[in-house]
Amino acid sequence: MTTVAAALGSSYSDHPLRDMFLKWQCRVRQIAMRENDGRPDDAIMPAVQLHGADAPMGHIITVLNKATAYSVTAELTHMAAKTNDPAQRREQALRFLSATHYQKHREFSDLLTATFPPGSPGAAAIREAERCRLIFDAYSQRFELDCKVWRLAPHNPLYQATWAHNFLFNPALPPDTEILGFEPDWEASGAEPGIAR
Repeated sequence: MTTVAAALGSSYSDHPLRDMFLKWQCRVRQIAMRENDGRPDDAIMPAVQLHGADAPMGHIITVLNKATAYSVTAELTHMAAKTNDPAQRREQALRFLSATHYQKHREFSDLLTATFPPGSPGAAAIREAERCRLIFDAYSQRFELDCKVWRLAPHNPLYQATWAHNFLFNPALPPDTEILGFEPDWEASGAEPGIAR
């Protein structure tokens, strides 16, 4: 990873679309945790469209992580270590994530992450393309984010945060799971309806 945003897990952009998207993501993820038992929906599972492709290749489940300064990775890891019972882990994760976790959108990184199985052809295609569009379409809101794709190394804070988050919901997560980061170019992205003036 070579950009400051990729290394630190968040851009320094003050673009209004970034602010609008992070507010929306916090709201829809809080709904997922409080009302849907953490099950992801279209607000969390964007379609992925590679540049030059006529149609999306499929959907991925994204994770919205706290920026490094506000990281909760240690808390998530501790939850997983407290019990070997997957149901208890999930219950603790839902309680933690549905409380105040998503209340302050400014604490979150705009670099979204997603896990892929080891050797995933989909992950390989996305990595090879180096850029893609993530298309979120839910709750009468649509975002199309033009993103640079990063393959995160295990020592990267967002890799660790994503792993800790997903392990609470999927204790069978393979140790060599691949995690990609999607860094939005806010100038090249859009929303419908757009930013309120």
